[in-house]
Amino acid sequence: MAKDLKVRSDSQETVTCDPEDDSLKDFLIPDYVLLYGSEVKQPSRAPASPVVVFVNSRSGGQLGGELLISYQTLLNKNQVFDLNENAPDKVLHQLYFNIEKLKHDGDSLAPEIQKKLRIIVAGGDGTAGWILGVISDLKLAQQPPVATVPLGTGNNLPFAFGWGKKNPGTDLESVKMFLNLVKDAKEMKVDSWHVLMRMKVPGDAGACDPIPPLDLPHSLHAVHRDSKSDEDGYRTFRGGFWNYFSMGMDAQVSYGFHTERKLHPEKFKNQASNQSAYAKLTCSQGWFWASLSHPSTWNIAQLAQVSILKKPGLWEPLNIPPTIRSIICLNLPSFSGGLNPWGMPSKRRLSGKEWTFPYVDDGFLEIVGFRNAWHGAVLYAPAGHGTRLAQARGIRFEFRKRATDHTFMRMDGEPWKQPLPKENDTVTIEISCSGQVSMLATGNHPSKSVNDPSTPRTPKDNECDSDEEEVVEDISEAQKKFGAANSFQLPEDFHISQVS
Repeated sequence: MAKDLKVRSDSQETVTCDPEDDSLKDFLIPDYVLLYGSEVKQPSRAPASPVVVFVNSRSGGQLGGELLISYQTLLNKNQVFDLNENAPDKVLHQLYFNIEKLKHDGDSLAPEIQKKLRIIVAGGDGTAGWILGVISDLKLAQQPPVATVPLGTGNNLPFAFGWGKKNPGTDLESVKMFLNLVKDAKEMKVDSWHVLMRMKVPGDAGACDPIPPLDLPHSLHAVHRDSKSDEDGYRTFRGGFWNYFSMGMDAQVSYGFHTERKLHPEKFKNQASNQSAYAKLTCSQGWFWASLSHPSTWNIAQLAQVSILKKPGLWEPLNIPPTIRSIICLNLPSFSGGLNPWGMPSKRRLSGKEWTFPYVDDGFLEIVGFRNAWHGAVLYAPAGHGTRLAQARGIRFEFRKRATDHTFMRMDGEPWKQPLPKENDTVTIEISCSGQVSMLATGNHPSKSVNDPSTPRTPKDNECDSDEEEVVEDISEAQKKFGAANSFQLPEDFHISQVS
């Protein structure tokens, strides 16, 4: 009998496991599939649920490093990757190259692994978005579905698919339990949302990234210059998200949190301290008394002209109430730690405004506004929701010179300070749906599919709300449409330490 392995984590806890545990064979990928040119040694049976694991070892304080050790102990070390040392695009390109080569040579196991492969991502929402972008760029005929381990602060993406929002256990038994959940999880399609932004940048920034001194997230990067569309100092940036894009109040708080964490990482060692710091920032920035502490020029209606795409090719202006200071474009029913800003509209509202259930794969965003932090706090109440503005296939923001020179934006947990136009410049941001990714869902998850026959089509009476809305004012339509980019590729100088 093989000797038990002993593993010591940073917490000095000693754990043991049996490397010949039959239950783990369902997840193992042999070296000859992972490493090109390795000796072919086929296992006695094909794994039922082969996995490739990506861990952001810097997420969750010391939890990321501990989780990495546990996965490497239980599985083949060559199928577990530390994102601080291995770029996921290179890892997956090499894996699929190996599989295609083996299939060409007549290997019987390679097509089975390709068919059953599942991806596990351990990190914050930014890390999960990075991996989803890499998978999208591969343009595979059959995408591997992704399960997310909640190692961040908000953990909105894991919560949306039933994986929870609390940081997980990192011991071997906890990891085994998670692997078994991954094996039994069901696959769901989720819409991918592309963001295209066009703006003037300072100086001559060259052909592509980086563009100093812009403070954009690495999930939103420059496109190579187009002499026709990028004239007079204008540049085009593109990116993508799967959960949400937001602007205003919530993004400013998030930006403050991320800035403070970069300056003082020692203060942000666990999920509880991170959430406490987040709450303090919300108070200190005055968002509970926004009408007193912030100028009206920060209201969304005064910052931008907003248009929505209700039907293909048909853009129309979106009326934003004058008191709205935060706008959220939501794809999943999970925001700010698992809250649902859209809620469940009443049957009358569903019929009267032609609204539908908030599905994750129907090609529509739910667009919600908030007045202040007190307004956001209603999400903690039963049937609480923000100000529902629209459901749309796309949305466009056009910014011209206003009294303020910047605002704050956020995509899937990654915030930035967005400069606004000076003089006669224009900043245009367009969001549109393009393609889908595959996620793994477990348990009683809040995400619903339009193609799932078990998904209800009308709400139960106790799930609805009164759905009272505010009076809105007219906003003129933006002038110019930009098409969505077809890539989520990140710049070459990207580093994992810059995402959650």
